Amino acid sequence: MNIHEYQGKAIFKEYGVLVPNGFPAFSVEEAMRIYDNLNVETAVVKAQIHAGGRGKGGGVQLAHNRKDVEHLAKKMLGMNLITHQTGPEGKEVQRLLIEEAVEIERELYAGIVLDRENKKYAIMVSTEGGMEIEQVAAESPEKIVKEWIDPSVGIQSFQLRKLVFGLGLHGVQVKHCTKALKALWYVFTENDCSLIEINPLVLAKDDRIIALDAKINFDDNGLFRHKNIAELRDTTEEDSAEVEADKHNLNYIKLDGNVGCMVNGAGLAMATMDIIKLYGGEPANFLDVGGVANAETVANGFKIILSDKNVKSILINIFGGIVRCDRVAQGVVDAIKSFEVEVPVIVRLEGTNAKQAAELLHNSNFEFQVAINFEDAADKAVKATKEITI
Repeated sequence: MNIHEYQGKAIFKEYGVLVPNGFPAFSVEEAMRIYDNLNVETAVVKAQIHAGGRGKGGGVQLAHNRKDVEHLAKKMLGMNLITHQTGPEGKEVQRLLIEEAVEIERELYAGIVLDRENKKYAIMVSTEGGMEIEQVAAESPEKIVKEWIDPSVGIQSFQLRKLVFGLGLHGVQVKHCTKALKALWYVFTENDCSLIEINPLVLAKDDRIIALDAKINFDDNGLFRHKNIAELRDTTEEDSAEVEADKHNLNYIKLDGNVGCMVNGAGLAMATMDIIKLYGGEPANFLDVGGVANAETVANGFKIILSDKNVKSILINIFGGIVRCDRVAQGVVDAIKSFEVEVPVIVRLEGTNAKQAAELLHNSNFEFQVAINFEDAADKAVKATKEITI
């Protein structure tokens, strides 16, 4: 789960990470009141969306006076902000962050992420704050200092020293940065985060270390332990189909292809997407219906898949281990009766009662394409999309 910058900064502040004084605004009038209460001359008006690159898209701007705040608030609220992370469709700005400006001496970078390959946490810092960390890694990898942290041990003092000195800090700056990085570590571990990124983390003119940005992702599987964080979820920033799938306990991720996939089990879902690509097609989604594939589940799956207008065919690929194939087939038939599906539906059922399932599908009044094996299913699904395109 992602949260907004102002929400992330509120969490940082609880753990002792310095952040600029600021508050969220949902209207122009509220933005003006916040500016007046900040009692500063120069403020920063920041669009709040779940995407990076806001500054390049015009979503982060300085306001030198009250009139500027009013002008920028009117301009940003409701605008369709396009960044490299939103894609060409962009995202509508529904809220702003109005905060005091900071006199910056240097822009730095700090981030923590789970390194699955090494089964450790990786904490990274760089002197190249303000730049995309991927660009820094590609062009100047020596400017990124990394430390891998064993979760059973936690971050050690020598690791903090290496990170801080890697930023070229000295004097009281070392103390401030060490405190900030250690606090970030506690934010990460105590809240089941999967990523923390501050770009930029700045050295102010008065030697303070301040988080000018706050990007936090949380592990959805750990949210039951953090009800207060789960309440920060903004579903308007998420894909509507993914939100709908979540309501029905379906695991759905939208992709860019045109072959809709309905599969039981994450491993089989990944294999299904791979074989679709092998046969020259592109999967439109990842959809795992889990161990329950009854009429209601299948109908909800159809509804979610077909909400994507790019879908030209649907491949149902079910392995009947826990669930019987004939029951799945009956669920598919019942779902089609209650839900209008105008694209070809290819079905591959393997496992318990697979033969009975195939007969049930053949004897139904619907034109299912029943596949005899995995390869045949992928071939039929990809060919079906091309026939429709023509």
